[in-house]
Amino acid sequence: MDIIEERIISLYDKAIRYEPLTEDEALELLSVPDDYIAFLVHYAQKIKKHFFPENEIEFCSIINAKSGACSEDCAFCAQSKFYRTPINIYNLVPKEEIVEGAERGVEFGANRYCVVLAGKQATPEEVDRIAEAVREVKEVEKIPINVCVSAGTMDEESLRRLKEAGVKRINHNLESSRNFFPRIVTTHRWEDRYETIKRIKKVGLSTCSGGIFGMGETDRDRVQLALTYRELEVDSIPLNFLMPIEGTPLANAPGVSPIEALKIIAMFRFTNPKAELRLCGGREQNLRDFHGMAVLMTNAMMVGGYLTRAGRDIKKDYQLLKDLKAHRKEEILS
Repeated sequence: MDIIEERIISLYDKAIRYEPLTEDEALELLSVPDDYIAFLVHYAQKIKKHFFPENEIEFCSIINAKSGACSEDCAFCAQSKFYRTPINIYNLVPKEEIVEGAERGVEFGANRYCVVLAGKQATPEEVDRIAEAVREVKEVEKIPINVCVSAGTMDEESLRRLKEAGVKRINHNLESSRNFFPRIVTTHRWEDRYETIKRIKKVGLSTCSGGIFGMGETDRDRVQLALTYRELEVDSIPLNFLMPIEGTPLANAPGVSPIEALKIIAMFRFTNPKAELRLCGGREQNLRDFHGMAVLMTNAMMVGGYLTRAGRDIKKDYQLLKDLKAHRKEEILS
């Protein structure tokens, strides 16, 4: 065993003891030579197996319940009013359509369903409509799904109303580190998002907050985001990889290679061992043939498409899970 393998095992030991990694230690994981990627993924998988049931992968789905004309200038997003992009623009959909989206999620095999609204902050009327839809979903026995909401920088009153309706988890992404954030968003502050996550925790709701990689951020930015989530002890971290969209400032952003994506996922597993890691936007284009290795380290996959882009054929995701479970069975038998 060489010094790099010994170092990975040393950091694995810290992770399973739930001891926080330092910034330099997390950076080490991102700088592991490509030849060691299988070794790194193996130990990231072992961390997952230490804290979660083995081979348990969750599907989650979303509905783009309010699209476009957003007042924010997020450089990666097709829904900003500042950019000319080929998307549909509409106000919050009727309650019935939100409920139908939950039914489709169940058909996909998802056990989480997120209602997502474009915009800086949902209005009281929009919160009321979402709450009504959530109550209806909860009342229908044939829709056994957990409902989450992503509606911007909500205040405590709105969060409590959603909680009373039956919402268990709120999504609000930090997207990147505090230092890099001003390069991709200027219409609001990173601190606004950070404080929203603290409000979500304060009212007793589960937290879901992630990032996008491949926007031009450094490895240190990636590590700082991961360590912020460790500090906040968020419950769920969606990992998105940039899908460049024509018309946005990041249309020609560098993106990430499959090996780079795997290192990012592994680093998040080492730094946030108890958090659910979710493979979300861009997983198909960025991971490509390494998709299965990524699933070994994570807890969930978003299925059925993203906000403005189509996703991977769900049949491929079902086959992937079937293959992974079959492989595990062979290991047990041997």
